[in-house]
Amino acid sequence: MNIADMMKQAKQVQEKMATIQEELATKMVTGTSGGGMVTATVNGRGELVGLAIEKEIVNPGDVQMLQDLIIAAVNDGSRKAGELGKGEMAKLTGGLNIPGMS
Repeated sequence: MNIADMMKQAKQVQEKMATIQEELATKMVTGTSGGGMVTATVNGRGELVGLAIEKEIVNPGDVQMLQDLIIAAVNDGSRKAGELGKGEMAKLTGGLNIPGMS
């Protein structure tokens, strides 16, 4: 393989990565905590795009519990978004774990 072919392949991979990143922004996952009382919606880029809290869980006397549930739901959503991103990148890399491509 000559350098021109390698450069062409590199450009194609770069274009596919950009497409995957755009697609990930439109894919959503949800993280939950408290038996579904708190739900965090995260896009495939790991950005929090929605948060739903059931009113029954809101207790002004126990703000710490609500904060913990929100953190747990967001972390769950972020973990799922990370798995989604890894899965999409694995399609591009053929399952190889290439540094810098996660």
